Amino acid sequence: MLTTITVGAGKSAGRPQPRGAGAVEAADLGWLEVLGRLGAALVFGGVVGFEREVDGHDAGLRTHALLAVGAAVFGAISVGGFATLVTDDPGSTNIELDVTRVASYVAAGVGFLGGGAILKGSDHVKGLTTAASLWTVAGIGLAAGLGFWPAAVVATVLAAVTLLADVPLRKLVARMRPPTSRSG
Repeated sequence: MLTTITVGAGKSAGRPQPRGAGAVEAADLGWLEVLGRLGAALVFGGVVGFEREVDGHDAGLRTHALLAVGAAVFGAISVGGFATLVTDDPGSTNIELDVTRVASYVAAGVGFLGGGAILKGSDHVKGLTTAASLWTVAGIGLAAGLGFWPAAVVATVLAAVTLLADVPLRKLVARMRPPTSRSG
């Protein structure tokens, strides 16, 4: 859904306000709400990634978890990051802005950057986790740039924990994988 915010010119000069039938009121997301949303994304992405990891795919738990957290950050920004720009003050307007487009352009632009980090070899793919972490930190950076601190801080912690958990997770996956038989 497109959120259009217009900048007022009358007594509300310089103060943005919702405009038109498609205007959406921004949510006021607090720390616990953001923690719940990003934490749920981490768990959901991790569940899918864990299955892929055990099955031997290159894009495993960390990659999926980071992509889920990054997407959640962009989603949380779209819902709550622009809350301070929305007001109920009616007034005449002469400039129309759609500030929520920023998040979509950052997400798309970083996709190209992340794509450059991915290398396909004959038997493996390298750089997927790097690409996912780049995409996640783009969301974190956008959140911080907007002053949407709950999303920035929670996503940073979740992404760092996900990346630091690599060694213990690899040991767990190695124990869970069935032994490979070598017949010649």
